[in-house]
Amino acid sequence: MALQDLAQRHAAGDAWLAGCAARPDLVRAAWDIEVLAPIPSGAHWLVAEAKLRTQYDALTRIPEEDRGPVLADPEGDHLWWLVPFTAVEELADVSQLVIRPADWWLHCPPTGWPLQGRWWLTRPDGSGRLTEPAVLAAAFGPDGYRVSRRQPDDNN
Repeated sequence: MALQDLAQRHAAGDAWLAGCAARPDLVRAAWDIEVLAPIPSGAHWLVAEAKLRTQYDALTRIPEEDRGPVLADPEGDHLWWLVPFTAVEELADVSQLVIRPADWWLHCPPTGWPLQGRWWLTRPDGSGRLTEPAVLAAAFGPDGYRVSRRQPDDNN
C-alpha cells in the first residue's frame, strides 16, 4: 500500500472515530497534544471488552475482513471491540466479554499511531464497519469462528 493511500485510510478512520463524539474538535485536539481522546459509546456503537492475555486467541480466530475496529491496551490487559447495539442481547451469555453500556467512555488513540500504550489492532477505516456479535460470539466458543468452506453441490 502506498504511503499516500495509508495516510488517506488513517484520515478516513480518524474522521469517522472523531465523528462518533459530540465534539469531534475536542477529539482531534486531544490527539494533537498526543493524549487519548474519550469517545462515548452509545451513539454509533457499543464496546465489548475482554482480557487481552487470556482472550487474544478469539481475535485471531476472526479473519480481518470480518472484524470491525479492535483496540488493545496490553498494560491494562484489555481488548475492546466496537460492536452494534444488538450485541447486548446477542453476547449476553458469552462470559469472557463485558458489554459496556451506552455513555461508557472509551479512551482512544488516533488510527495511525499508538498513544499511551494503546493501539488499534484493527483500525477504524471510515466505513462504520463493526464486528458482528454472532461472529464475535463464535470466536469465543469452544471451536472458534470458522468461515464456511462449503461449496454448492453440483449434483443438485
